[in-house]
Amino acid sequence: MSIRILVAPSGFKGCLDPEHVASSIATGLRRASNGVDIRELALADGGEGTAVTLARMTGGLLRPTRVTGPLGETMDASFAVLGGLHRGTAVVELAAAAGLSHVPRDRRDPMRTTTRGVGELILAAIDAGAMRVIVGCGDSGVNDGGAGLARALGVRLLDRTGRDIPEGGLGLAELDRIDLGGRDLRLAQVRVDVACNIENVLTGPHGVARVYGPQKGASNEDVEAMSAALDRLAEVVERDCGVDVRLMPGGGASGGAGAGLHALLGARLTSRFEILFPFVDAAVGWADLIVTAEGGLDYKSARGKIPAEMGRRGAAAGKAVIVLAGTLGERSGEVLEEGVCAYFSAIGRPQSLQEAMRDVESQLERTAEQMMRTFLAGAALGRLQIDAGRE
Repeated sequence: MSIRILVAPSGFKGCLDPEHVASSIATGLRRASNGVDIRELALADGGEGTAVTLARMTGGLLRPTRVTGPLGETMDASFAVLGGLHRGTAVVELAAAAGLSHVPRDRRDPMRTTTRGVGELILAAIDAGAMRVIVGCGDSGVNDGGAGLARALGVRLLDRTGRDIPEGGLGLAELDRIDLGGRDLRLAQVRVDVACNIENVLTGPHGVARVYGPQKGASNEDVEAMSAALDRLAEVVERDCGVDVRLMPGGGASGGAGAGLHALLGARLTSRFEILFPFVDAAVGWADLIVTAEGGLDYKSARGKIPAEMGRRGAAAGKAVIVLAGTLGERSGEVLEEGVCAYFSAIGRPQSLQEAMRDVESQLERTAEQMMRTFLAGAALGRLQIDAGRE
């Protein structure tokens, strides 16, 4: 009887996408044993790859469209139209139109980048007949509180003179009034669910500008200016929309887009795993062993990352879960408290980061093979102990 193995990794950011991670692991597992039945299921957490992943899972398709990019230029993007039991649902990936990967490193300025293209993708999905839109938050290069995407759907954000405020996060400092009168009426009939990290909040010491602004290109001065602009957004939103988004769970997702989606478009903010992982639960139930992966495993992996979520879901279903990681960082072992049985680093010798990234596929194959051989040795030892007990 073959061992059923679900290979369900995330991608190694900046190095290898989830599909290639899964393929490399599966290759290594098959080298160790012919007696394995493997399903490859690339995972995404709301960031890059979410739309294509869910389209593939449900037999859906991608719909291309032209939208406004984060720097204001016109660019190609797409949204997913799901199939099967999920017909009528579209998936809009914020990273597709406002992702950090679309902003050249020498032009990263979250004070001026916009989410307008995300709103245009939502609009295109509604035009295509979607009655439910899932918006995946992650990997963004913006910090405009969702102002741009809301304006694409008819919301007006005005300064003291009644003019539209400038695009980008810094424009929020000029916000005086929000006008919802021109908002697309179809939003009242469409359910918008935001798959986000609910630990991210909009304002305060742990607000999104302070936590993520630097990695998007913001200086210390920029961070304080953006934080003040988001404070202003929260103040006006509470007065004009009747919603306090300052510390709302998930409100800080993708540069505050979570707050804007909720307050200005009526979207529901939900843990990304509550929305995305029900699509994989059937595969978890099928498997005997689950192998997941992440580029860097550390204490953050136990808080809202794919390895810990797979550990929890696997443990609940009585399945063994093993994590393969590119690197092991501070307090990696905390994932063991989340249902993970064991974890391994794919780096087998001292080397530079550049070398590790260049050889990551072969190293994943080797690590998966050795992990599987260890697993099979343990299974054989267990059988010997059972036989000895019978004697």
